[in-house]
Amino acid sequence: MESLVVLVRLGGAVCLLLFGLRLVRDGITEAFGLRLKMALGLGTRSGPRAFLSGLAATLGLQSSTATALMTADFVDRQMIRPRMAQIVLLGANVGTALTAWVVSAGLTALSPVLIFGGFVLRKQAKPQTAGIGLALIGIGLLLLSLTLLDLASEPMRDSVAMAAFLSMLGGAWPVAFGFAAALAVACSSSLAVIMLILSLSTAGSLAPALAVVMVLGANFGGAIPPVLATLRLGVAARRVTLGNLAVRGIGCLVALPLAGLIAGGLMALGQGAAGLPVAAHLVFNLVLAAAVWPFAGTISRNLARAVPDAAAPGDEGPRWLDEAALGLPVLALTGASREVLAIGDIVERMMTLTMTAFRRNDPAPLREVALLDDTVDRLQQEVKVYLSRLGNGAGEDEKRRAITILDYVINLEHIGDILDKGLSGQVEKKISLGLRFSDEGYRELTALYLLTLENLRIAQTIFMSRDKALARQLVEAKVEIRRMERESAERHFLRLRDGQAESLQTSSLHLDMLRDLKRVNAHTASVAYPILDEDGALVESRLKVLPS
Repeated sequence: MESLVVLVRLGGAVCLLLFGLRLVRDGITEAFGLRLKMALGLGTRSGPRAFLSGLAATLGLQSSTATALMTADFVDRQMIRPRMAQIVLLGANVGTALTAWVVSAGLTALSPVLIFGGFVLRKQAKPQTAGIGLALIGIGLLLLSLTLLDLASEPMRDSVAMAAFLSMLGGAWPVAFGFAAALAVACSSSLAVIMLILSLSTAGSLAPALAVVMVLGANFGGAIPPVLATLRLGVAARRVTLGNLAVRGIGCLVALPLAGLIAGGLMALGQGAAGLPVAAHLVFNLVLAAAVWPFAGTISRNLARAVPDAAAPGDEGPRWLDEAALGLPVLALTGASREVLAIGDIVERMMTLTMTAFRRNDPAPLREVALLDDTVDRLQQEVKVYLSRLGNGAGEDEKRRAITILDYVINLEHIGDILDKGLSGQVEKKISLGLRFSDEGYRELTALYLLTLENLRIAQTIFMSRDKALARQLVEAKVEIRRMERESAERHFLRLRDGQAESLQTSSLHLDMLRDLKRVNAHTASVAYPILDEDGALVESRLKVLPS
């Protein structure tokens, strides 16, 4: 009975730790999510910057899994090169190890202060302040969970059953490795398992070598959830997470037979048994990053051969416009909505290809943009004709939904035209004339590209879910886009005044791209207006009422 109580206490402490991590991740995402994504997208032009981007993102999100998923998504959209993605994940692994070191640094006394301060900030109306408050509450709960882990593990010092179990694990390192890996997969967090190992080690229940073995298992298990999460993404995204799993697996295979020597070396350097798991975790990831970094390109090429690209689907025309459903408005509207979502995915692909050509100075992706625009034009026409043939049985709600679908698909078609006839031409001009933007101008345009892509994805979600909070967020993002466009233009004119050669050569191009990205966002935000209008959250005019 006592053993059951101990296990329940340990389980509760681990659950609180996981909950605290989730609050930190949610709070940081709410406060700085878009900035983190833009930093990750912009920070991969060189190996050191890619490594630091992965490290910083993981320190902020408290999750290498979240960083891995964001990186895989960027690779899937051709916004990060596969080689740089592997380096980003090396930085993310080191970031997780640094997080464990910071969390275990004896700051548990600050837990009540952090929770109280976070509660006060969470009540603020400003989203960024409220997000920081939520993150502080999460950190406070995380530190509190460490205290509970210490208290729960105390009875283990005299537990005969636990001593027998750990003795069995000490004589079977592969079993101990698999046990820790399974815990990391179940928790979707290597950090939670490292903290549990730390607690057991502090209680004197783990031999140093066994602690190192379990740390290795937690590292390997922590690389599995991103693989599972990317199974439904594109091949390029799956290669990123599979590469990270392979790198950690090879590192663990090399280090596992040396666990005793590693533990002895760390102890000889003055590392006590209580802090051994965190030190081993940090040293393993630092050594792994140093050893793998020079071979990141080779790993990416081998992954491309091992996981080949899927065959490109043919242009089969509309897939969801069922003629038989026209007599049933609900079914017909559902099919039309699915078809419009597919059109939105094509437009997103066009945006990604345009950005890829811009960043790589490669005109090849632009040829596909023109073909995709023809597809968008044809499919949106098919949707309009299909909806015009809805049966007379359509009620007022169905008619309003049909108008919403038509409005969205027309805006998608306009976005496609802007990308094909506007942005693609501007990018092609940049490449053909060998023009180079100033570093500041390049960063500004890339940030606007990334924000536009994010807004397009949010619009797709709003179209199907009609989520009011997301709709408000998208309209607020449109205001942010307008501010970014204006400030970028102002900074561009300042660079012109200072006589910067790159700015002089790319002046009209820079301003035209800013204008077209702003237009894309204006069409994207249109999906939110009917939802906010129904909720009474819109005003008819942006004009101020002047005193008479």
